[in-house]
Amino acid sequence: MLNFKLSELIHSDTAINNNINNMPDINSLDNLLNLIVYCLQPIRELIKKPMIITSGYRNAHVNQLVGGAATSRHCLGEAADFKIKGMKPNQIIQLIQKSNLVFDQLINEHNLWVHISYRKGKNRKQVLTIN
Repeated sequence: MLNFKLSELIHSDTAINNNINNMPDINSLDNLLNLIVYCLQPIRELIKKPMIITSGYRNAHVNQLVGGAATSRHCLGEAADFKIKGMKPNQIIQLIQKSNLVFDQLINEHNLWVHISYRKGKNRKQVLTIN
C-alpha cells in the first residue's frame, strides 16, 4: 500500500499564490511514481512515521519563483523535500544510508529538511549537506 497522494507531491503555495498550473507532464508523473515506489514509500516503511512533503514537483516557472536551481530534479518529478516529525535531517539520512535504498542524491538542506532524488538507472547514492 502506498502512503502518498499525487496532490502532496504537486502542491505549491507559490503556484497557488501566482495562479500557476503546477500539473506535471506524463514523463514527470512517471518519475514521481518511481520516486514514491523506490524512495518515499520505502523510507516511510523503514522509519515507520509519517513524512511531510515540503516540496515535490515544480514546473520551471514555479522553480524559478522559489529560487530553485535551473537544473533542479524537482522540475522533472525526480525529487522531493521532506521532514519527519521528531527527527532531525541528519538522523533521517543516517537511517537511509544504513538501508539498501537506492537514490541519486540525499541532501541535508540547512538542517531543516531532507532532499531526495531518484533517477531511473542513474542513481549515484550521493550524500551531501548544504549549510
